[in-house]
Amino acid sequence: MKETHVVTCFLRNRSAVLLLKRSDKVGTYQGKWGAVAGYAEGDPERAARREIAEETGLHEAVTLVRRGKAFPVEDESLNTRWVVHPYLFDCSRREVRLDEEAEEAVWVSPTEILYRDTVPGLWKSYRQVAPTVETIRHDRVHGSAYISIRALEILRDAAAERVFHGEESGDQLRTQARELLSVRPAMTALENRIHRAMHVAGAEATPNDIEVQVMGTIERAFQDDDEATRRAGSYIAGRRVFTLSRSQTVVQAILKADPAPKSVVIAMSHPGWEAVGVAEQFSRAGLDVTLVPDSALAHVFHGGAEIDVVLLGADTILANGHVVNKTGTHHAALLARQQHFPCYVATSSDKISTQTTPRIEEASREEVYDGTAILNVVAPLFEVTPAHLFSGLITEYGIVGMKEVGDIASELRSLAKWEKW
Repeated sequence: MKETHVVTCFLRNRSAVLLLKRSDKVGTYQGKWGAVAGYAEGDPERAARREIAEETGLHEAVTLVRRGKAFPVEDESLNTRWVVHPYLFDCSRREVRLDEEAEEAVWVSPTEILYRDTVPGLWKSYRQVAPTVETIRHDRVHGSAYISIRALEILRDAAAERVFHGEESGDQLRTQARELLSVRPAMTALENRIHRAMHVAGAEATPNDIEVQVMGTIERAFQDDDEATRRAGSYIAGRRVFTLSRSQTVVQAILKADPAPKSVVIAMSHPGWEAVGVAEQFSRAGLDVTLVPDSALAHVFHGGAEIDVVLLGADTILANGHVVNKTGTHHAALLARQQHFPCYVATSSDKISTQTTPRIEEASREEVYDGTAILNVVAPLFEVTPAHLFSGLITEYGIVGMKEVGDIASELRSLAKWEKW
């Protein structure tokens, strides 16, 4: 049996992946559904990007998320052992330019792979690169909105597998939902969105019920985030913006504002330096962007850069209105108040907590100091900034005040009751 190495590349946009129906121009598996695929000649990642360019034209729109462990798939009818190298890429758009190897393209939930006539091993390939508890536990790059969607995808995929295998009990999925709640306890959006899906599914929910409600929760999450983004964009359109860290809502508000911001100043955001990648993203989009170290904020706000408005994200809005966000937020909000710059927080209402006590995650010691000296390291990733330092919270409902925050927190509190069922 001959051995042939191939790449299988899943392109993900929002929460859907791209599937291609193979044409009669290809040598194997004509008419079957697959992902972007091709021979892994030499460097598999380079081969993956080449196939994305040739088969879809989306090579400039993708960002590598994860490379899965290669695994074998044997096809006795072809006397071939395929060694599959799976990849997952996030893709910023869906306009596909097909070549002759595919006759149709669709963006669908990856769980549809279970029910389509696919090339061998496609579901296993996807599961090799799909979100897991460990990937969301260790993600220090993305914001809580992004990570909450990935957590919901874990629950969706697990439910779909149980539906496919005819399981009737939702007990294991309820256990998995509780585990997901404990993975990133400081991320309120993850908590609220898991609660919503499980609460709506009901006390006697089957795997099918849970799958349906999780998919509905994912769609609602995107709609709420989109609307918060749109509203935030209207406050910064044509203005000179300061921001920090990597809030998906803030990033998209800046990229989609019409007219575009005149300029963007962004602080690097240590521990993590996640704002460096954001600055590069803004630069590629043609924006006038300035990257500054966190230690230079006072200089920046006192005339070192031109600023009209400050737009910050949030990992959590406490029930008393205080904002939990990446370290540096408090300093930026104080400086904005001193210089009389409007300072807004852009967030969906799913980041409003039912609690008033924050849960603060810390970076690893090595992210701050990896030397051999005996010393203590304090490295909080997040901090609390008092509500009065902000001009307003921009959500999918518009600007919300303290009464609205309390009302939303009360509604969200009711969603958590499913854990006692």
